[in-house]
Amino acid sequence: MVLLRSIATVGGFTLISRVLGFVRDILIAFVLGAAAGADVFFIAFKLPNLFRRLFAEGAFSMAFVPMFAGRVEAEGIQAAKAFAVAAFSVLFWILLIFVVVIEVAMPVVMLGFAPGFIGEAAKFNLAVELTRITFPYLLFISLVSLMAGVLNSLGRFAAAAATPILLNLCLIGAIMGLANVTETSGHALAWGVAAAGVVQFIWLFAACGREGVWLRISLPKLTDDVKVLLKRMAPVAIGAGIYQINLVIDTVIASLLPAGSISYLFYADRVNQLPLGVLGVAVGTALLPLLSRQVRAGETEAAHHSQNRAMELSLLLTLPAATALMVIATPVVRVLFERGQFGPMETAATAAALAVYAAGLPAYVMVKALAPGFFAREDTATPVKISVFCLFVNLGLNLLLMGPFQHVGIAAATVVSSWLNVAIMAYVLYRRGHLVLDRRLRERFWRMALATAGMGVALFGALGPLADALAGTTSERVLGLAVMVIGGMAVFGVLALALGAARIGDLKSLYRGGATP
Repeated sequence: MVLLRSIATVGGFTLISRVLGFVRDILIAFVLGAAAGADVFFIAFKLPNLFRRLFAEGAFSMAFVPMFAGRVEAEGIQAAKAFAVAAFSVLFWILLIFVVVIEVAMPVVMLGFAPGFIGEAAKFNLAVELTRITFPYLLFISLVSLMAGVLNSLGRFAAAAATPILLNLCLIGAIMGLANVTETSGHALAWGVAAAGVVQFIWLFAACGREGVWLRISLPKLTDDVKVLLKRMAPVAIGAGIYQINLVIDTVIASLLPAGSISYLFYADRVNQLPLGVLGVAVGTALLPLLSRQVRAGETEAAHHSQNRAMELSLLLTLPAATALMVIATPVVRVLFERGQFGPMETAATAAALAVYAAGLPAYVMVKALAPGFFAREDTATPVKISVFCLFVNLGLNLLLMGPFQHVGIAAATVVSSWLNVAIMAYVLYRRGHLVLDRRLRERFWRMALATAGMGVALFGALGPLADALAGTTSERVLGLAVMVIGGMAVFGVLALALGAARIGDLKSLYRGGATP
């Protein structure tokens, strides 16, 4: 199947990228640790990525791809090319002006983005300097997003899926090749980010050229198609903006805490993002088109069944993952990051944040299973309203918890607001009759919970016998952690099958793409 082959292609490159991402983060932890220098770099890295996710991968990409693909189908490739060139030029000039303005105003921008740095002149000035180096990345990576949309619309997924790998390779190369010749390791990484934008742009520009789509820069023209594109970007930008504002609030508040707080949250989130990125994206991507077809065809029972199976799969995979990360947070962080400038104190602080973040892992993925229930029915307003409410809850909890619990309080606020988001979305769908929990999901939930609890007890019990190995040499730590991970998976698998939380037949049906009774 073409779709299955495409998913496998994207998934394979994503897996490679995530592995290299961990190598990158391990090296960053080695050279920067979780001190003030790391906090400054993460600020410089987050600012361009904030706008990239908001505009390029969020609003622009979601609006551009359907229009480009529609023109390929209805009017032919030449009409689609003309639209892509017009959109490319408009995006380039808008971004160029925006980047120049932000570069000039960077000290003012930093006052709002990292107010906690204001009292430390050296730290504040370094943040401004490094962010000025990294910010042009936004221009190149946004154009990369447009070119990726072109290629994906043409059924060419490999080149676009490989672009994150180039970012990680550039940062790894910067650490290993520039750290000793630049003023600080943070400068080396900042230049690595800037170089990655150029490399990714060249990579996809050439890939588009091989498909006969040579995108060129010209004076911007607001054609009718471009006007429609800009109009369609607005509601998507609002929805994407709420989530990004949430991240900014966390960063701003963390900057007010002791040095290292931003870094602790960054490293903990990176570990938590591995299962979240794989499971959440997969569930949301697979469910939305299926649910949309069933809703439009009036297949209510089938839609309820699909929603229940998505929730069941989400819980089956995330409950044990969350529990494992909570129990073995310290060994995980120690194995991944504790070396060089990242010592036992940094491990303890990061592990505390990871254990709290992990408690929200099922909620983060369940949102991906519930949101299609709104989008499939062309309701984009309700999820945005719920997100706005949860945004304010997150802000209030941040302010309430940051004092007594420091950076762990920020993680806890994120978890509580995420579960609240899930609860409200589920309640609204239930009241509308769009979410009906079937008997299978209700029964299997408790069986999953029991299997997860059994695995958690087994992992906790293994911490004592494996304590020496987990605190020993690097090879001993890796071996000890591997024993716990593989053992935990085995225990959960046996208990899940024994208790009826899952069946072998379910996996076979999932592989075939059929429905299980």
